[in-house]
Amino acid sequence: MAPPRTPPLLLIEDTPSLQMMYRAALTGAGHQVVTAARATEGWLLFQESGATVVLLDLMLPDGDGLALLRRMLEARPATSVIVITANATIGRAVEAMRSGAQDFLVKPLDEARLLNAVDNALARAGRNATTPRPRSDRSQDPPEAEQVIGTSPVMQQVQSRIASVAPSMATVFITGESGTGKELCALAIHAGSPRATGPFIALNCGAIPQDLLESEVFGHVKGSFTGAIADKPGAATAADGGTLFLDEVCEMAPALQTKLLRFLQTSTVQPVGATRPRKVNVRIICATNRDPAEAVRRGEFREDLFYRLFVVPIHMPPLRDRGEDVIAIAEAALLRFSREEGRDFTGLSPEVADHFRRYPWPGNVRQLLNVIRNIVVLHRGGLVTPEMLPDMLRSTDPAPPPAAAAPPAGPVPTLSPPGAAPACALDGLIGLTMAQIERRVIEETIARHGGSVTRASRVLDLSPSTIYRKMESWARGE
Repeated sequence: MAPPRTPPLLLIEDTPSLQMMYRAALTGAGHQVVTAARATEGWLLFQESGATVVLLDLMLPDGDGLALLRRMLEARPATSVIVITANATIGRAVEAMRSGAQDFLVKPLDEARLLNAVDNALARAGRNATTPRPRSDRSQDPPEAEQVIGTSPVMQQVQSRIASVAPSMATVFITGESGTGKELCALAIHAGSPRATGPFIALNCGAIPQDLLESEVFGHVKGSFTGAIADKPGAATAADGGTLFLDEVCEMAPALQTKLLRFLQTSTVQPVGATRPRKVNVRIICATNRDPAEAVRRGEFREDLFYRLFVVPIHMPPLRDRGEDVIAIAEAALLRFSREEGRDFTGLSPEVADHFRRYPWPGNVRQLLNVIRNIVVLHRGGLVTPEMLPDMLRSTDPAPPPAAAAPPAGPVPTLSPPGAAPACALDGLIGLTMAQIERRVIEETIARHGGSVTRASRVLDLSPSTIYRKMESWARGE
């Protein structure tokens, strides 16, 4: 007898370029996807496909995404809906969560965050055995995109520490600039642990409004607050038997830090509105792009929680300190994206390889992957030449090539202040349009502040919502 058909993911997004980008990421990860650009089309596909996981843009041309969300959940209450929103409409995302949405993503979407949200939704829908990309399979045959690539001295130290700590139950604290691969490091630890067959649940503490974060971590019971229409297990419960990864943990509000400390001490979870706690068996891995010790000194992070979490520190080095790793990562990404997009690229030209070695990569590995994706999508194949590079990369005069950094001497590496990072040269502006210059300045400022849009907005005297809107328009190619 043939196995039951697995329903596809349903993606409802009206911007063609974003729809194509999200679909490519999902299909590249092994998911079957059906897409719609309008609310009416999305509703029909929802009924026809039997989708149990839906990615839903809240801003649609022919209807209200929030109304469509409620209609879907009324028809099939077990559906996991992940809403997609711009920063300016984050209040509507909060309303969607209270209406029963499983998760929400803020544009521009990070590919790893998108895939992780989908994996979590599939796991919570009880489909671990049939999903084509379950977290539990990572230890057996980790996808090429999720391997920790690198042979530089600093990465050899990281890989050695991962191998040493993975089999244990020790809490791991990963530090590093934005885009250096902290979640990838956490996945490698999980894959090498006895918990590899259990769930890997990731939660970005900086991307979820504080009034919803407690519910996301510990869950809530029906009726515990306005909009709590059903019981919802939190991330800590979903990770039972596996690993809970708390990204941007230093952004957690003080009141929730206290509850997290209690959870670490007792291994019990008490959902919002519940009268009895529940025992869970979870390993904690956390990460931050800030200096956690400095956050403690400023009173922004509890000292007792810091020492409870900071058992085994791992520092992910910036790409500019990893020498030839940049070429290895670029070539691996070129091969993977070429397969996904049906292209036939053969490698990097010597000129491009030299430029990559000399470029300071303020956005780290994430920026490099975006550059390679851009090249693969916009060109047919062959050898990657300088003419194929994005305008911003070609217009930048790269610094002299840095030598691969030696491993840190101390046993407890910490982050450098954002201002201490080597700056990307800002000469070569002549010949660029004002729009190109504006984009370059905004991206450089975000990179110099550890990827924090909030801190960059203060320096630039712009509202964060303005920056997010601009980033969204750049993602659409405008």
